[in-house]
Amino acid sequence: MKFVDEAPISVQAGKGGNGCLSFRREKFVEKGGPDGGDGGDGGSVYLEADDSLNTLVDYRYQPRYAAESGQPGRGRNCTGAKGEDLVLKVPVGTTIIDVDTGETLGDMTEAGERQLVAQGGFHGLGNTRFKSSTNRAPRQTTHGTEGEMRSLKLELKVLADVGMLGLPNAGKSTFIRAVSAAKPKVANYPFTTLVPNLGVVQVQKHRSFVIADIPGLIEGAAEGAGLGIRFLKHLTRCRVLLHLVDLAPFDGSDPVENARAIERELSTFSPTLAGRERWLVLNKTDLVPAAELEERCQAVVDALGWEGPVFRVAAIRKEGTDALGGRLMDYLEERQEIEARDPDLAVAELEAQRQMQREARERIEELRQSHRAKRKAAKGQVDDDEDWDDDDDHDVDVEYRS
Repeated sequence: MKFVDEAPISVQAGKGGNGCLSFRREKFVEKGGPDGGDGGDGGSVYLEADDSLNTLVDYRYQPRYAAESGQPGRGRNCTGAKGEDLVLKVPVGTTIIDVDTGETLGDMTEAGERQLVAQGGFHGLGNTRFKSSTNRAPRQTTHGTEGEMRSLKLELKVLADVGMLGLPNAGKSTFIRAVSAAKPKVANYPFTTLVPNLGVVQVQKHRSFVIADIPGLIEGAAEGAGLGIRFLKHLTRCRVLLHLVDLAPFDGSDPVENARAIERELSTFSPTLAGRERWLVLNKTDLVPAAELEERCQAVVDALGWEGPVFRVAAIRKEGTDALGGRLMDYLEERQEIEARDPDLAVAELEAQRQMQREARERIEELRQSHRAKRKAAKGQVDDDEDWDDDDDHDVDVEYRS
């Protein structure tokens, strides 16, 4: 199936039912009077997180949704039926954005979480509501109010503690296969990975974390080249990033320049994301002669001026991967304990994630506008309905395994 991580939709809550104008008329009953009932409330629209979903593809093909309207009131003080609420299921990790205001309405991070996105209309009042000692036969009623209508943008960002980035063929998919039960496609050509892959790394019993692998970045990715720019936003929820560097590129390129290229693309895409905790992972050490390994690794570290953690692994042989997984687990648990003791840090972390997502959203929108302008200039016509990344929905199987 197609992996779709963005979808614009419109939702319409139900209209409230009108109040009824009615008077009691019964044979052999001396006194009548008003008996018009109220209308029913309109149904509201909710979004609910469902962990059985992993794509927004359904919303790409059906973008309009409406809840049921309330029924009008009836005589004999009968209240109209309430409109049924509409509950739309979305994958866990979906962010809900109001297109008109730019406001983030909700962030669905837990299965079963529910968010109101369109409030149903309020019911109208029947004429019974207006009777009084001075108004014995009221003819006043009120109409039900219109339900709320909203244009929304759904953005899916995978929920992972650790994210990997690097050039195509840096060994990211091999690494995730080595540390988890996930089995992403691995081949000796670039762009084997077309969509994000998730894997659960179990260090010990009851100690595990989720790692994400996204398509590789290339030079110019921040300007729209390749696939990686589209999926970089999936790293905005990660607490730590692993920067994988191939020590023995098959094309003979320089590992140092390859690492610098990734840093430039990351900074251009989102300065906040570029400033996240990042660990350097020097991969494919098994392909480097033992006599040259130390020198080559140190050359990369010195050239980058790297001051953070550095790891050497041979992912295909699972050399060094267990030690790296253990260090990651310790770091994540330490961060959780620190934030639990200091709520201000937890708030700051949430704000940092939101800032990264805003920067990612703005950058992607800039690329869309630039792409539209170039395409219109080439065609010599205006077509506002076209979207730069519509063709990037890949018709591939998506499997998230633990």
